[in-house]
Amino acid sequence: QLQLVESGGGLVQPGGSLRLSCAASGFNLDYYRIGWFRQAPGKEREGISCISRSGIITISTDSMKGRFTISRDNTKNTVYLQMTDLKPEDTAVYHCALDRGPYMDFCTPAKGRYANWGQGTQVTVSS
Repeated sequence: QLQLVESGGGLVQPGGSLRLSCAASGFNLDYYRIGWFRQAPGKEREGISCISRSGIITISTDSMKGRFTISRDNTKNTVYLQMTDLKPEDTAVYHCALDRGPYMDFCTPAKGRYANWGQGTQVTVSS
């Protein structure tokens, strides 16, 4: 079974930083394109960023560019999401998932392509 486990969330003040981890259990993550998503209370799940097998990165929205950075360390079988300058509107449950859609050299954080969702990690930005 392809299982992903997120960690690294928590309570942080506005302007703070967090690094989230997405670890694979029982399989090699480097064979997959990986996406990060988030879901705030009462809102739909939205794509944040994704990374292809070769390291090509796509970021979903302009508001996240320069603040959120995805990376992968295949030696640790883990994908990361570094978040800086966090804002209260970034409060959400953050999930990672595998792109199970048709092959592409790059990636797209379109949630319909993704499966094997992790349970998520809560990020709360508040003073």
